Amino acid sequence: MQFETWLLLVLTCFGIAVVPGPNALLVLTHGALHGNRRALFTVTGGVLGFMAIIALCVLGLGALIQASVTLFFGLKILGGVYLIWLGISLWRSAPMSLDMVVEARSSNASLFRQGLLSAVSNPKALLLFTAFIPPFLDPQRNVLVQTAVIALTYAVVEFFVECLVVNAAHRVRPWLARTGRRFNKVCGGFFVLFGALLPVR
Repeated sequence: MQFETWLLLVLTCFGIAVVPGPNALLVLTHGALHGNRRALFTVTGGVLGFMAIIALCVLGLGALIQASVTLFFGLKILGGVYLIWLGISLWRSAPMSLDMVVEARSSNASLFRQGLLSAVSNPKALLLFTAFIPPFLDPQRNVLVQTAVIALTYAVVEFFVECLVVNAAHRVRPWLARTGRRFNKVCGGFFVLFGALLPVR
């Protein structure tokens, strides 16, 4: 993977990580209920879950690359369309609400398990990763090495962003009440932009 492509991957990972979703809500709530340190179990579980999904997506895409470069290019186009659709949906969505999250249990193992299950059980995560990964894969390079780079890059970015959410948990509730919809529009615009640019790389 070229350095310029990797930088674009990092920016895309940040865009995905900051978009409010089930894991963001869970981490936010656990940070408020259990404190910064214990919420790290939730963060770690979620990050490992996302890495597993990315690995499955990339390995499946690797088989597709070997079968047909044309089909792979078609998947890149569909992935870009999906990202644009996701961005428009996010632009129009209501701000996230902490009332949507079920109160967390108290044990560290339970916090970890909830983070892991929240990541792997979200069908949108599978679709999202399947959409954004193809533009960063080079059919001429080792798929396993690229899988490791993509998964580790996303894991580091996701862990960093979720730690920021945990540390700011007690301040976020009133901020989201004021600016949540505007935040969704910014993130939605980000996805539309990258959905248009990524398939042509």
